[in-house]
Amino acid sequence: MKLFKQIFATFYRIWFYLIIALATILLFPFLIISILKHSWYPFFFKVARTWSAFIIFGIGCYPIIKRDVQYKKGESYMFVANHTSMADIMLMFYSTKNPFVFVGKKELAKIPLFGSIYKRTCILVDRGNTKSRVEAFRRAEIRLNEGLSVCIFPEGGVPDDLSILLDEFKDGAFRLSIEHQIPIAPMTFHDNKKRFPYSFFIGSPGKMRVKVHKLIPTAGLTLEKRKELKKETRTVILNELLHPTV
Repeated sequence: MKLFKQIFATFYRIWFYLIIALATILLFPFLIISILKHSWYPFFFKVARTWSAFIIFGIGCYPIIKRDVQYKKGESYMFVANHTSMADIMLMFYSTKNPFVFVGKKELAKIPLFGSIYKRTCILVDRGNTKSRVEAFRRAEIRLNEGLSVCIFPEGGVPDDLSILLDEFKDGAFRLSIEHQIPIAPMTFHDNKKRFPYSFFIGSPGKMRVKVHKLIPTAGLTLEKRKELKKETRTVILNELLHPTV
């Protein structure tokens, strides 16, 4: 049975990449047009949501979203979620209509087709390079000043140990949200570790549950409160992982 699951997961992973390639090829003209001008990012975001939905349903998954809040059109937020899978990118796009910019690791820019779009639209960061982290922070501030939202997976990457439910959070998202006085918009992704983890021989179609939590305000907070804000956000996501409500 274990061998059968590993064989299925291998073919499923291949199918995942084929679906990404197909979605990217089909939408490529729209993606290219949408990145020709910096100001056209909201159009790109709409195309990216279509691209994400194509992939999610194409690999046999179906999102189930429970919302404690409805995001307001035109408002900026700091979107954060637990990070266990490459599918987190698609699910984050799918889960909100408010245009946001990802702050993500530069390694994903190496993926054929997807990578060429990714590096033109996301804020790439080498988390092991201080200069790169500072530059990513500066670019995120520019996007926030333009009225967009930002998405950061605050764990800073996917833990190598799959038994870790939720890794410790980095400061970046919380520093930015306080400096720009925008609320934290936490989400919990329940099933992506089962659907498409970074372990090659694990994966399967099925549900993708999302809990959209209430906003955590930052109005009036100073940078000295960022660790408390980080702890509060992590507690919200961890409690949902331990005691699902969706």
